Amino acid sequence: MKHLLIALLAACPVAMTAAQTRPATDYVDPTIGTRSMGHVFPGACVPHGAVQLSPDTEMVPHSIDGRYQPDAYRYCAGYQWDDRTIVGFSHTHLSGTGHSDLGDILLMPGVGEVRLDRGTADRPGTGYRSRFSHERERAEAGYYAVTLDDSGIRAELTATERVGVHRYTFPAGARQHVVVDLDHAIYNYEGKTRWAAVRVENDTLVTGYRITSGWARTNYTYFAMSFSRPIADYGCRDRRPLDYRGGWGKFDTSRRFPELAGRSLALWFDFGDDPAPLEVRVALSAVGTTGARANLEAEAAGCTFDELAAQARAKWDEALGAVEAEGDQGALRMLYTSLYHTMINPSVYQDVDGRYRGLDHEIHTAAPGRTNYTVFSLWDTYRALHPLFNLLWRERSRDLVASMLDHCDQSVHGILPVWSHMGNENWCMIGYHGVSVVGDALDKGIGIDPGRALEAMVRSSDCDYYDGTGVYKELGYVPVDVRSTGSSMTLEYAYDDWVVYRTALRMGRDDVAREYRRRALNYRNVFDPATGFARGRMKDGGWKPDFNRYDTHGQGFIEGNSWNYSMYVPHDPDGLIALMGGDRRFTARLDSLFTEFLPDEYFAETEDVTREGLLGMYVHGNEPSHHVPYLYMWTSQPWKTQYWLREIMDRMYRPEVDGLCGNDDCGQMSAWYIFTAMGFYPVCPGSDQYVLGAPYLPRMKVRLGEGAWLEIRAPGVSSKNRYVHGVRLNGRPWTKAYLTYDDLRQGGVLEFDMRPTPDRRRRFRGEERPYSLSAEL
Repeated sequence: MKHLLIALLAACPVAMTAAQTRPATDYVDPTIGTRSMGHVFPGACVPHGAVQLSPDTEMVPHSIDGRYQPDAYRYCAGYQWDDRTIVGFSHTHLSGTGHSDLGDILLMPGVGEVRLDRGTADRPGTGYRSRFSHERERAEAGYYAVTLDDSGIRAELTATERVGVHRYTFPAGARQHVVVDLDHAIYNYEGKTRWAAVRVENDTLVTGYRITSGWARTNYTYFAMSFSRPIADYGCRDRRPLDYRGGWGKFDTSRRFPELAGRSLALWFDFGDDPAPLEVRVALSAVGTTGARANLEAEAAGCTFDELAAQARAKWDEALGAVEAEGDQGALRMLYTSLYHTMINPSVYQDVDGRYRGLDHEIHTAAPGRTNYTVFSLWDTYRALHPLFNLLWRERSRDLVASMLDHCDQSVHGILPVWSHMGNENWCMIGYHGVSVVGDALDKGIGIDPGRALEAMVRSSDCDYYDGTGVYKELGYVPVDVRSTGSSMTLEYAYDDWVVYRTALRMGRDDVAREYRRRALNYRNVFDPATGFARGRMKDGGWKPDFNRYDTHGQGFIEGNSWNYSMYVPHDPDGLIALMGGDRRFTARLDSLFTEFLPDEYFAETEDVTREGLLGMYVHGNEPSHHVPYLYMWTSQPWKTQYWLREIMDRMYRPEVDGLCGNDDCGQMSAWYIFTAMGFYPVCPGSDQYVLGAPYLPRMKVRLGEGAWLEIRAPGVSSKNRYVHGVRLNGRPWTKAYLTYDDLRQGGVLEFDMRPTPDRRRRFRGEERPYSLSAEL
């Protein structure tokens, strides 16, 4: 029988070549992350690829006998730097999330006796896992390699958009095998894998699927797996066999039976002792095994492992080439690693023929010329990641928003995604922030149907049974005796409603605009006039007793306290300043937020808030505060924005393994870094403004989505020279505290005069000040 992979090794297209003398990929370090939160997967992928092939160092179950296991949180991405064993290499991962899923289709090569259990970290020899060392590990954009110490196997990984590519070099003379564990998963638990099935199609091709129920409640993962050498022998074991076997009971399915199925399948494939490296290619599909086989042939046919690895690197070179920069090696390493992080999720979710599994679990086909995407961590990414796409990768942004609108059409609830992946809505976090992403794309002229978009935005904000929306519409706030985090919901809903207002206003829909302008002011309803702080409010109108503005537990907020959430009115900072008693008092509160110590007891039970992410009480390690350093630009002391931005950049982003202060959350933490390094930030997505800060590097050159280049110059900028004494755009003095998209879209030169002392005379008044809704009232 002709070997499939050998048959596919025909004429590989010439690999792309890097355009720069030293490509940006040289500075990318996929290991930069956090030890405590485990967001890193240092494996192989291409920009926004469906396959993200990476080692998993442990499988701590999410729950045992219904009890949550806190250590599972450290393995959101499957990999922990401090671990010393690898369980295997799985093909799907989430990037930097505080909850998790996936880890689909795990492979692990071995020699000698076959073991189908995982083993343990302290006794790896009881299973198929292996010890490893970072000294024999290599991670870079599009490629990963490690030596498995217990077997002596050198494992190398690369990927295309839909295919994971493995190359295993075995010790000479060793009997070789590969274990395929179809019950392995991230955030696993007993029964997460509902069913798996495998067909051994021929001596080099295996197909199958598995259905899991995790964060994505019903996730179909089909695969086609090809081997570069014929299978000499194979077998399997179902760790949770069915009590009923029916007619299948007549067969011995544990050995050389070509049709296998079960709830906890572990398989092994023997390849003899041929000294040639073994290549394994695993194509994924959410549609079916026929789609997986087509993906395999379309993306991996005719190429060697080295050629595919070179193509993966070339794709990263091209994508990362959107930014050119000058600075010291550490700063460039942090910059390009951050840019790399912004291009992992969202990820492609369709076969090469355009077919994909929709939210309704029907099979759909993407419109011609469009790509369907998944993994929308919108509570995080609406803030900076999607605005970054609107600036740098507009065509991709168009497809992302189109995918979200299709999600809305396929949803039985008729709403945009909240937090969705793999054809499922997982309903994580709060707000209807799909509204923000769609509204910001419309504001930046991304090519989507405005009427369809506005209809989806209104429906998403009008679903009464979603997270207190009904009572929010009735009372103007979400009571904490209805939803325990009702005050944070109220603040976030009010911002989303403002985006609907602005979108309707631009479209001439005055009836919709009037209603949503009223709703956008609902943030006022959770501010206690006696204290000037946001706090929990009861359904009867009274304030929740025992108010503690420091505590993140039980005060009406999610993953934050009143100090931080009281600053969350991105659409109306002037109104917020007035609520807090004016400029002087507001500025003093910002100062206190950044300098006052927050004892551990106030966030001890909040996984996403850690000491590493704090500056005083300001929480940079979690998203609700990301706009806060820029709020000084609405005050009489705008220079403090420049001071604190430099502190955050220097302290919270370091080019080392434990270099991030919190979860990257699908690229949001990194997108904040990219914007701030450029010297401006989208405080209020849905407006056309970017609020000025201070650049981080002496020179950046950014390719905007329309093909123009924006060059940002800040000669002499440093931790000492952190203060802005003047800005020029294309040679003209710039007196505003913000730039608009129209100011930037044609490119040009943005220059900052940086000095070691603040310019206390530089203030902004009238039209020089950034946007606030109150100015329109």
